[in-house]
Amino acid sequence: MRDTKLKDLSYAKLHEEWDQLDVEGKLKCFQDLAAADAEEFFRELSSQEEAEILLALPSREQRLWLRVLDPDDAADVLQEMPEEDRPQLLNLLDDSTKTEVTALMAYAEDQAGGLMSPRYARVRPDMTVAEALAYLRKQALEQVETIYLVYVLDGQQHLLGVISVRRLFSSQPQLKVSEVMRTNVITASEEVDQEDLSRLFAEHNLLAIPVVDANGCMKGIVTIDDIVDVVEEEATEDIQKMGGSEALGDPYLKIALTDMIQKRAGWLFVLFLGELLTANAMGYFEDQIAKAVILALFLPLIISSGGNAGSQASTLVVRAMALGEVRLRDWWRVMQREIIVGSSMGLILGVVGYIRVVAWEAAFHTYGPHAPLLAVTVSLSLVGIVLWGSVSGSILPFILKRAGFDPASASTPFVATLVDVTGVILYFSVASMILKGTLL
Repeated sequence: MRDTKLKDLSYAKLHEEWDQLDVEGKLKCFQDLAAADAEEFFRELSSQEEAEILLALPSREQRLWLRVLDPDDAADVLQEMPEEDRPQLLNLLDDSTKTEVTALMAYAEDQAGGLMSPRYARVRPDMTVAEALAYLRKQALEQVETIYLVYVLDGQQHLLGVISVRRLFSSQPQLKVSEVMRTNVITASEEVDQEDLSRLFAEHNLLAIPVVDANGCMKGIVTIDDIVDVVEEEATEDIQKMGGSEALGDPYLKIALTDMIQKRAGWLFVLFLGELLTANAMGYFEDQIAKAVILALFLPLIISSGGNAGSQASTLVVRAMALGEVRLRDWWRVMQREIIVGSSMGLILGVVGYIRVVAWEAAFHTYGPHAPLLAVTVSLSLVGIVLWGSVSGSILPFILKRAGFDPASASTPFVATLVDVTGVILYFSVASMILKGTLL
């Protein structure tokens, strides 16, 4: 993009054009922003984009922009950088912040410890409400993560309770904090997975969750804005896996084509091998097809109906698992429901399939004298394959989770491929029983 065009980009326009710029263009536009706009814009970038800008900046400016970030955000940015660049940038921080960031980087990125901020509002239980408010005013100047909730800690940093700022303001100044605090606090351990943490936020409708160690000492807080990014990331990974691909890990337009091919070709190859079994199954029934070619006309209808039913069930169960609505112990309840649902849907499609064959024969005389038996074959096959698709699609995520795999790997194409193979066998088996001595 030409320099003249770069200079014309406004703050709002830069947001729209950002992904289309190269690193040099991004840096130039960023440096042309007014100081206030630049800080706001920088904070709105993803950790990966912040790391990209920091590495491109002159060393004298790196210190300024790294110190703009809160410790948890700075840790995320440094983890996006090559390891050889991290020590130099860590040394740009003041000693206390450097200690905080180093401690945060010791946690995995997808754990509560890696998401938390060590800067939070705190008071002692023996303070009066008036003393606590005065102390909070001082803390507010130190850029704590959030001032809405105040955590009550003893001298050993054990979490004793929590109190809202609103409650503090509405309480009598002479009362002790221990008299007005709430002690039933929802907490998370340092090692808890980000997906489980997001469920805690959803279940209890929280703005922040304190993170504690095994001894109950408070280490930091995770706020709702941090978990929103986590929910988006987890949902994106699940959707990509359910589409028959590995999780990309990067925005679609930014991932290298070689990486894109690698992440998609593996699953496509596995699915291709699965579909080869469909060809083998059809070869096994070659004699039946030769005797009654008309059976092949309804094969796509049969197997696609089963695949669609399986994909529906798999998608619903995987999402229910992700939201915590369904657990491993619920597998039998899910199977019972899918047996009823699958049978009902199969009967509906079976009736429609029967009417289709009979009506077509009456109108166009397409299927010959054995059309009623053919209609029964199609109808019963639809009932069986839709039932099988629903049951297999719902149970496969439980099997994968029990084996230690991601349930989202029970992708729509994977379930469809499984049902395709079994659908061919089921269809021709039903046809062999019903049409034996007539068409077969």
